[in-house]
Amino acid sequence: MTVYIDPPEWPGHGMLWSHLVSDVSYEELHAFAAAAGCPRRAFDRDHYDVPAHRYERAVRLGAVEVGSKELLRRLTDAGLRRRRPPRRVVTAP
Repeated sequence: MTVYIDPPEWPGHGMLWSHLVSDVSYEELHAFAAAAGCPRRAFDRDHYDVPAHRYERAVRLGAVEVGSKELLRRLTDAGLRRRRPPRRVVTAP
C-alpha cells in the first residue's frame, strides 16, 4: 500500500494544492483520503486535490512525498491514470 503526494504548488481558488494518488487502487486512495480529512468531493477522476493546510497531515499518515512528474509516472505505471476527455469543438454552421 503506497499513497503519494506532490508538493502544494498548484494554485487555485486563492490557495495552493497538492495531488494525492495511489499506485494500488482507488479504494485505497479513498480510504486514505478520508483518514486525512479530505472530502469525497475533492476526488477528481484519478486523484484528490489536497489543500496546502492538509499536506503535513497526509505525510504524517504515510503519504510518500514525490515531485509532480514522479507522481504522474507512478499513477500511469499503475494503470490508474484517467485522462480528461477531449473537449468538443463546436463550429459555426
